Amino acid sequence: MREGEQVSPLELFFDLVFVLAITQCTQLMSDDPTWEGLARGLLVLGMLWWAWVGYSWITSVVDPEDDAVRLVVFAAMAAMLLVALAVPEAFGDLGLLFALAYAVVRYSQIGLFVIASRDAPGLRRSVVGLAMSTTLGVGLLVGASFLDGTEQGALWALALALDMGGPLFINSEGWRLVPAHFAERHGLILIIALGESIVAIGVGVGAGLSFGQGVAAVVGIALACGMWWLYFDVVALVAARRLERAAVGRDQNEMARDSYSYLHFPMVAGIVLVALGMKKTLEHVEDPLKLVPAVALLGGLAAYLLAHVLFRYRHVHTVNTRRAGLAVILVALLPAAIEVPALATVAVVTALVWALIVYETHSYGPARERVRRENFAPEASG
Repeated sequence: MREGEQVSPLELFFDLVFVLAITQCTQLMSDDPTWEGLARGLLVLGMLWWAWVGYSWITSVVDPEDDAVRLVVFAAMAAMLLVALAVPEAFGDLGLLFALAYAVVRYSQIGLFVIASRDAPGLRRSVVGLAMSTTLGVGLLVGASFLDGTEQGALWALALALDMGGPLFINSEGWRLVPAHFAERHGLILIIALGESIVAIGVGVGAGLSFGQGVAAVVGIALACGMWWLYFDVVALVAARRLERAAVGRDQNEMARDSYSYLHFPMVAGIVLVALGMKKTLEHVEDPLKLVPAVALLGGLAAYLLAHVLFRYRHVHTVNTRRAGLAVILVALLPAAIEVPALATVAVVTALVWALIVYETHSYGPARERVRRENFAPEASG
């Protein structure tokens, strides 16, 4: 892929499978709103995220319009569909199917990397390291499918940690990256995750729609819009520019790995947890949230904000104290959230998010307008 090219239709098509996969994760946690169910949902989401991350890198080094690439991606989509369908029983009867289908998704990605690295020895060495960590992770998932309970959960956690941790021990100089495309790709997957929060609102309402549910739905959309604003108004623009200007090679690759491949996971996980909280809110708007859904709503939003704080620090080495402070406030609201009506909790949370947006928009002042003008000026002048 050449520098400056936008996300291709094939990539957008591939991402559609993740709409179902993310929805399945939310449903998995919703069907079992316990600490164990929450942990299982996040482990599955982590595996899905890491599978998606691999394809966000591969499209920087292959031509998505090549027929062979298309066919491999289609095969990966079919395997990912099986992964998504197996999510509800990933820790039960469909554990082995999940692991084997997941293996097809991951090895399809590695196969594309092998093709792309024929004339790039540095990339080939990095791909060999990736194949080793992938094989270890997949092997542990297969082993976990024959276990249950704590032992199964521990093996899943180890598989995810080793798989995601693999790139930290691989020479990063060999990777190739198209920074603008890479940043755009991650912005689009965040939109997909935010779309899940909207789907959760519809699922939570069910067959009927009461006045309270209607109000909660509107407030929920306002919360999703606020989360969108927090990322796309300035943060995404500045981060993409920093990535483009980083020194090509190790510096740029490690910035991409840390700030996008790693730190976007707590953003996506936070959005999914908020979706879970919204779904439970819509089911019983007049009742207080139970502890686990309340933790999902408040803790998910706090995780989203803290990921933004770390994202900014990785790029500009400064801390956004306002977002960190709001994350602390959200955690502090937990005792009240399990006592007052769920609708009140969501309304307060949404008001706090928009208060932060108003304050930041005012405090950024001319700097915000300059960032946005610089970002869109090339398109406008064209």
